[in-house]
Amino acid sequence: MKVFVIDLARCNGCYNCQVICKDEHVENDWSPIAKPQPDTGQFWLKMIQETRGTIPKVRVSYQPKLCMHCDNAPCMKACPEQGAIYKRPDGLVIIDPEKCSGCRECINACPYESIYFNEEINIAQKCTGCAHLLDDNWKEPRCVDACMTDAIKFGEESDLQDLISKAEVLLPEHETSPRIYYMNIPKKFIAGTVYNPEINEIIEDAVCTLTDSDSGKQFTATTDGFGDFWFEGLEKSIFYLKIEAEGRIKEFNSINTVKDVNLGDIPL
Repeated sequence: MKVFVIDLARCNGCYNCQVICKDEHVENDWSPIAKPQPDTGQFWLKMIQETRGTIPKVRVSYQPKLCMHCDNAPCMKACPEQGAIYKRPDGLVIIDPEKCSGCRECINACPYESIYFNEEINIAQKCTGCAHLLDDNWKEPRCVDACMTDAIKFGEESDLQDLISKAEVLLPEHETSPRIYYMNIPKKFIAGTVYNPEINEIIEDAVCTLTDSDSGKQFTATTDGFGDFWFEGLEKSIFYLKIEAEGRIKEFNSINTVKDVNLGDIPL
């Protein structure tokens, strides 16, 4: 069965995948797989751009997001029309444009918000994995073909096991068994700049020790030539931070990484 593996460390936000999806589906009728996608309002593959942190400690991340083609698809369970949403033998989930009644139950059921409604023709629509092209002997969907950094891969699950073993799925708590895997999903960071207020100069090589209050795990970093320190790849948790330099100590309690944290300029 087919899977997508998307490496977010390779994605540079070029939007080729989003644009090429529009090129393939807007004004093109690929029945019985899909009716034309509207030119506005729908993104069967949508590039999600997130700016994390605050100036000047900022990271920008990108995430191509599409239908997850779940093995335990909530949309299929919610659909009242027999056979209107079905899973193909290759694993792709399809909304049959001829059988869809326009009830919108699938849209409400999808935890990934990946299903759209076409008001003009009264049907639900979403990514098809370019099933019409695969049926015409294409090896991969248009988004994969257009990805210039090779961030999006598509193929047999058995052939991509090495990558899948390093990847995660979105919203695992919903137990939908998605067939879209993501590598290098950005974690949280804590950053700041340490300086000596008496001489108004940054402090280099200050030792910063970060402790996860839940697990007790410790991380260590030293400030660089700009007085900056970064702790990246952190889970959502509560952290304790101790900064030491020149015989002085600064402590921070209860740093919450529900969001990325820029502690700003820290006098020591």
